[in-house]
Amino acid sequence: MDGHDVDVVVVGGGGGGYPAAFLLDRAGRRVVMVDPIGNLGGDCLAEGCVPSKAVRETSLRRARARHQGVFGLRGGTPDVDWPGVLAHKDHVQRTRYAQHSAELASSKIRFHTGHVRVVSDNSVEVVEASGAAVRYRFSDLVLATGSAPSRLAVPGAELAVTSHDLFRLDADIGFPARPVIIGGGYIGVEVASMLENLGASPLILEATPEVLPGFDAELTEGLHRALAGRVEIRTGAFVTAVERSGSGYRVGAEDAAATGDVVVMATGRHVVLPEGVDQLGLDPVAPPTVDCQLRTSNPHVYAPGDVNAKSMLFHSAVRQSLVAGHVILAGGQAVDAMNFEAVPMTVFTEPEAAHVGLTERQGCERFGDVEVTRYDYRVDARAQILDETDGFIKLVWDPPSTRLVGAQILGADAAQLIAPLALAVNSGASAATLAEVAFPHPMISEGINKAARAFRA
Repeated sequence: MDGHDVDVVVVGGGGGGYPAAFLLDRAGRRVVMVDPIGNLGGDCLAEGCVPSKAVRETSLRRARARHQGVFGLRGGTPDVDWPGVLAHKDHVQRTRYAQHSAELASSKIRFHTGHVRVVSDNSVEVVEASGAAVRYRFSDLVLATGSAPSRLAVPGAELAVTSHDLFRLDADIGFPARPVIIGGGYIGVEVASMLENLGASPLILEATPEVLPGFDAELTEGLHRALAGRVEIRTGAFVTAVERSGSGYRVGAEDAAATGDVVVMATGRHVVLPEGVDQLGLDPVAPPTVDCQLRTSNPHVYAPGDVNAKSMLFHSAVRQSLVAGHVILAGGQAVDAMNFEAVPMTVFTEPEAAHVGLTERQGCERFGDVEVTRYDYRVDARAQILDETDGFIKLVWDPPSTRLVGAQILGADAAQLIAPLALAVNSGASAATLAEVAFPHPMISEGINKAARAFRA
């Protein structure tokens, strides 16, 4: 590989970056990839979905023990060894980092640990962690710099911790026994749910009228009811300040103040852009606008993943990255396309919530009318076996075409059940297609089949 002229520079080693990098490398392209972490996985592995779910799965084991009497089991609820919980999380992270290191070693990708500064419309400067700098001229650029936790612009915001502090490798925060969580989006409710299962008493402060703002109304109302029995939730709570109070913290709000031992800022994420991005003809502040091929307004610059702010999820970033890679290999031709509406969203609370495609309201706005069929967990055999009968599967159909255009699930196994429904939305599957499949018994997935059979029954 020439020291300075390459085919593709990939900025970011997360889900938006490395799938394209490996695809292009296997096809014989000269690829340079740069990431500040020094390995692959991005924020998802460093401080997001993987470590947080390691903690969450630990919390579920304890929660199930608290309710084991209904199954005829006797015994105490396990004590929580918080350093041990974090050690398990760290083990999972290190295991995956080792896998990624092996993947990089088996490729021809030139990988740099460091940051990128764009110096012209076809060149970047890579500044390594050591301070050394090297320039590369590229034919195409994959801008996959991701996102970072946001903080409210209020006095004392810097006193709060974020998902980075809670779930990073070698995190050293003590167990949050009385966390005040600012934000009732998916990060806030997941953190509240897992910490409560581990013995904490969380409080969520959400500025909007409901948790999970923007989700299907029935989904958010159902999750709110389920969580409210375990977690204190205050909606319409506008936070005005964070300050120290004795050995803990006080969070000022317009309705009433709250106190706790830790304040968690879960107020969303903002995109991260490299220095000099305006040299590419892109806005230096706003998320790049992309088409279905992930091309920006600059035809040689692609922006897959969180950085475009269209679908800030790791699995979405991976698919976007592959689309960008396929289009680059085809010389910019639209040989692949991203279907953003077919990306499933999962919320790993207890109970779980998930959705894909359009809500009932969105469907009516687009098609003028939709048909909704549903399946209630209270009649499901597996839900009865699990003693988790609060929940539902809701399917949204376009009546003329009979296509599935959306789905929402609340309850046990929702995160798994949404996957076949995402496939159905992506492929334009009809009610007949889902109705004619024999789903396994006794599993909650049977509800997909039954809800499909109810279409125009």
